[in-house]
Amino acid sequence: MNTIVMIGKMNELMKNISVFLRQYFSIQLCSENSKNAIGMVKVVEPELILISLVGFYENDKELFEKLESNYPDTPVITIGTESESNIFRRFYESDQFENLVRPLDNAAVLDAVCKRLGLNKEQLVKNAVIKEDKRKKVLVVDDNATTLRSIKGMLDEKYNVMLANSGMKAMTSIGKNRPDVILLDYEMPVCDGRQTLEMIRADEELSDIPVIFLTGVNDRAHIEAVLKLRPAGYMLKPAVPEKLIKAIENAMQ
Repeated sequence: MNTIVMIGKMNELMKNISVFLRQYFSIQLCSENSKNAIGMVKVVEPELILISLVGFYENDKELFEKLESNYPDTPVITIGTESESNIFRRFYESDQFENLVRPLDNAAVLDAVCKRLGLNKEQLVKNAVIKEDKRKKVLVVDDNATTLRSIKGMLDEKYNVMLANSGMKAMTSIGKNRPDVILLDYEMPVCDGRQTLEMIRADEELSDIPVIFLTGVNDRAHIEAVLKLRPAGYMLKPAVPEKLIKAIENAMQ
């Protein structure tokens, strides 16, 4: 399944497009922050990038410049009014970038995506009906891009893997696409694993999602602190694929 990274404010338009495209593609959501967006693209290595230009200004050219220089073979579709896209008109001179003018419907977005990826839309729609993704969803939360990439590679064949590189982004992702299991890094800056777990448990609709802690520290005091939070499990990093899958299956039971 082709992967698309969607960058921008999650307004109603982007939410609707995200829900619609999930029928056909693996979708990763990311804020409009340039650093976060480039980090997500580096980890996920998507086949296409979709950007909402709402709230983008002159200083956001940095994101376009990095996509142009670092990922020249990855097509970028933006969605914005003519005035919003005019700020970035230089980039549309290349084949990499294309703007879809708002207002537009989901069908127009799918047409553009299929064209850029060289896909047959009719066949894609037909296959989506036949091959609906029934896999369990696993959200991996870690501030280390290498760890995210490694765990995604371990689990991709068996699970629908979603990624978040901070606790706050994890909460946003959970609210939009509820996972069956969360793999949560215990040591993260700003909002660590403990705080993230507390936020999950404070929400009645999310509190029953099993959470497995990942930790790179194996001293006794640290592990006791982790276990006091009563997670569904904990594992030392780097994770071993067989043990990780077993822990996920046990947590879901």
